[in-house]
Amino acid sequence: MFERKLNNEIQKAKEVLQNADAILITAGAGMGVDSGLPDFRGVEGFWRAYPIAKKLGLRFEELANPRWFRENPKLAWAFYGHRLNLYRKTKPHEGFYLLKKLGERKKGGYFVFTSNVDGQFQKAGFDEKRIVEIHGSIHHLQCTVPCMDDIWSADGIEIDIDMEKFEAKEPLPLCRHCKEIARPNILMFGDWEWISHRTAGQEFLFERWLEKIDDMGYNLAIIEIGAGKAVPTVRMLSERVADNFYGTLIRINPRDYDVPSSRHISIPLGGLEGIKKIIEGIL
Repeated sequence: MFERKLNNEIQKAKEVLQNADAILITAGAGMGVDSGLPDFRGVEGFWRAYPIAKKLGLRFEELANPRWFRENPKLAWAFYGHRLNLYRKTKPHEGFYLLKKLGERKKGGYFVFTSNVDGQFQKAGFDEKRIVEIHGSIHHLQCTVPCMDDIWSADGIEIDIDMEKFEAKEPLPLCRHCKEIARPNILMFGDWEWISHRTAGQEFLFERWLEKIDDMGYNLAIIEIGAGKAVPTVRMLSERVADNFYGTLIRINPRDYDVPSSRHISIPLGGLEGIKKIIEGIL
């Protein structure tokens, strides 16, 4: 019964994608799991990835907080430096390339909206001007104060970490203006210092693209991958765009796969497997 329902949904998704003139790709943390990136779902998942956080009794929401850059910058940069090093080493899985190929074949093109800060879409060759990183990017830095609204590239910044102590070694990244500690340009929990103009510029281009899709009367398909309910930014965006622009949402998620109405399509699979199933045979 489950298998038959899944096959029906996959077939519906293929038809939607074949008839689509434009593709919106929305992605949460589940998109990176098949590339070998850790799944921070639940406190145990986070503690498996960072045993030191368990020892300190810190959950993800507590460690991903700008206060550590003031109170313990070596700890803050151990956490973000480790993630920066990990994301730099990680290769995007095949699903990224399948989605890119699909989007490039459509007359209305594609856009990406992601809560991930890892830069994997850029690494897979997606157009920088067609990506919204709604929570910022670990590959860009800003001042912790901040002394001004500057955002700059983290290229060339190397973070060496003592994994026993879970401390970043000196020298730590500094603001290129005031020489205070620098931090990633990422929206953290309880964050009032995040500089948002880079992301705001991406959102402006996204809104223009949606207006063009609407003006041209294009059929829009939304492929959402691995977006959970804990921080529902991506899910809410997918549903809002589907409603406002009469798009069909294809939600790929092994756990939170429910969709708001029967008009949309639910694929209860992992990211890579789900992408391959719905795109197979239509490229």
